[in-house]
Order: sequence, then C-alpha cells, then structure tokens
Amino acid sequence: MTFDLFVDTSRKGISMALLETGAAHYTESIDESARGETASAMLDALLEKAGATLDQVTRVMVTLGPGSFSGLRTGVAFCEGLSFSGKRKLYGVSTLAALACFADAPESAAVVIRARKDYWYLRLNGKESFIETAQVVEALKAHPVKTVVVDEAALADETLQAAFKETGAATLLDKGQPLSKWGKLFDSVTPSLMLEANYIQPSYFEKLH
Repeated sequence: MTFDLFVDTSRKGISMALLETGAAHYTESIDESARGETASAMLDALLEKAGATLDQVTRVMVTLGPGSFSGLRTGVAFCEGLSFSGKRKLYGVSTLAALACFADAPESAAVVIRARKDYWYLRLNGKESFIETAQVVEALKAHPVKTVVVDEAALADETLQAAFKETGAATLLDKGQPLSKWGKLFDSVTPSLMLEANYIQPSYFEKLH
C-alpha cells in the first residue's frame, strides 16, 4: 500500500492530503492559520488518521505559486526534505495548473484568482498571466470556456461575474475541492529532487508592475 502526498502553502495556511495509490482512500487536512513550523505535526496527524507511515508515501506534489514567498518556500523546503532520501519522488506544480484540475476538463478550463486590487492571475489555454480586470474580461471573451475555477474574490467581483455570464462559463469555487484531483498532473510533470528558488512564483514580483 502506497500513498501520494499533496501539499499547498501558496494560499492561506497549509493544506495537505493523502491519497492511497490506485484506491479511493483519501485523507485531507486544511489549516488556514497554520505556519511553516506546524507542517511536520500536520503531516504526522494526517498519516495517523490515514493509518499510514511516511515510508508508504512514494510521491509528493507541492504547489510553486503564485503565492506568498514565505509560504511557497515553506512548502517547497518541507517537501524537499521529505524527498531528499530518494525514497519518494518530488513534483512541483503551478498553483493555477493545480486549481484547473478541479474542473472536469482541466485543459479547457480557465482559472481566475485575485492577485491584488484590480489585478488577477489568469490561466487560459495553458498560459498564465498577471493582468487587470478589463484584460481578464477581454481574454475570456476572446477564448470562451465552459468552466472557470475562481476564488471568493473573483466570484464576488461584479465585472467578472458579468463576463462569466456573458460567455456562458460556469464558475467553480476553489475552496472545498479535494486536492487529490491534482493527481492528474503526475503524468505531465517531471519529478525533480530539488526545486530551486527560480522555480517558484512569489506574488511580490507582480507588485513591482
């Protein structure tokens, strides 16, 4: 019996999940107030809840952003430590690509999440952008999709709501979705033992624009 571990520190707090390989057994832990020093304790509790041991974890997937620099480095460093022995493979994935997996057809879905006031991260047709509200609307109208994965900020934005309605796109909130759906990315991402700093996408870069 082996397990896949999913770790997301690119958004609020820490989210972790365990999925038994080839089975439906799934265990998840989400703590929006958690910080880096609690990651090990969260993993221990998750393993105990799943009735598993760390030796049974063979693959680890961690989000690389966009997100806060401190949060991303916490998640990446923690997962690198878990994988350093070579007992498990480490996969780094874009947060936006991971969120797209919540849709039934990730390759044809869009993702819109808030970056800061009047700016958004958009994933559309496999490309990721940091753009203003009007540009998001223009992009969605030029390339309509059936589903848009959104965060609460995007769902509440009146301009974006109007664009979703006009293009006929259904919205899917990112909260409450199982991280196990990210497992679709194992087939398209190459594992890497060390995810260097230039792999991650800290949000502060966009604040310079």
